[in-house]
Amino acid sequence: MEIAELVASKVLDVPDFPKPGIVFKDLMPLFADGPAFAAAIDAIIAEQGVDSFDVVAGIEARGFVIAAAIAYATGRGVVPIRKAGKLPRDTVSASYALEYGEATIEVHADAFVAGERVLVVDDVLATGGTAAATLGLIERAGGRVSGFSVVLELSFLDGRSRLAPRPVHALLTV
Repeated sequence: MEIAELVASKVLDVPDFPKPGIVFKDLMPLFADGPAFAAAIDAIIAEQGVDSFDVVAGIEARGFVIAAAIAYATGRGVVPIRKAGKLPRDTVSASYALEYGEATIEVHADAFVAGERVLVVDDVLATGGTAAATLGLIERAGGRVSGFSVVLELSFLDGRSRLAPRPVHALLTV
C-alpha cells in the first residue's frame, strides 16, 4: 500500500467540529496504529533526507507527536512551537490572523543555533496561516527552514501558496 493510500485509510472525517460547517480531519487513528504511524514517519524522513536537517520543530499540538517520532528515529533534537504563554523562558513570538481574531505562537529565543537547519512538521496544512507564521518565526529565531512536512494537505484551502518559496511536502493531498 502506498503511503498516501495508507494515510487516507486512517483519516476520520468529523463533521461540524470545531464549529458547524467544518469537517475536521482526525489523524488520531493513524497515530494509534503503530505500523501505520511508523510508515508515515519513515516516509517523511525518506522524503526530507536524514542529512537535510539538524533539528525538528513541531507545531502545537499534533505536530509535537510527529516531531518527536522523527527526532527519535534520526537522533536529532526536537523543538516545540507553542501557543503564547506556554514556554517558561525568553521567547520569540509571531502573531497571525485567524478567521475570527488573532493567534500568537512562540519558540524559545535560544532554540536554534544560528543557521541551524530545521525540519518543520505538523499534522495538517489547511489555510497556511499557522505554518507561515511558524516558518517566519523559526527564521527570525536564527534557524533555517530546510523543509516543511505534513501528513495531510487540504489543497482546496491553498495553504501551500502562503509558504512559497519554501519547500512543502505532504504524505496525502486532498
